[in-house]
Amino acid sequence: MPQTHVTKRYRFCAAHRLHTDQLSPEENWAVFGKCNNPNGHGHNYVVLVTVESGAAMGRYDLDQLDRVVSERIIERFDHFDLNCDPAFANLTTTGENLVKVIWDILEPVLPSGGLQKVGVIETRDNYFEYAGVASTRRGT
Repeated sequence: MPQTHVTKRYRFCAAHRLHTDQLSPEENWAVFGKCNNPNGHGHNYVVLVTVESGAAMGRYDLDQLDRVVSERIIERFDHFDLNCDPAFANLTTTGENLVKVIWDILEPVLPSGGLQKVGVIETRDNYFEYAGVASTRRGT
């Protein structure tokens, strides 16, 4: 069955340092280069959230989506150091991990099956996208 989707764009600014304790300082520098600077660095992130729309879902409540993303993502990450967020306690703060963390935060609190994908633009040249598996929860 054909599907229609809508994508909303959100923004936040955050700092991070690409580093893992599993590597030596020299290995971290070799892998992450200047992004391993002990003082960190920042990005003006753009988050793209795509949800199913149209007859199959009914009219998706975009105001609800805006509220959820604002409360769960923007307020949590905007002007913070991602390395200090509990979601990254065992993860390196790469764009790949950030986009999956955002999916994992949003998917359980949005209408079941509605979230289609999350994208993160980190820099002019770096875009990360995740279209994860919906949780097994039903009836919400």
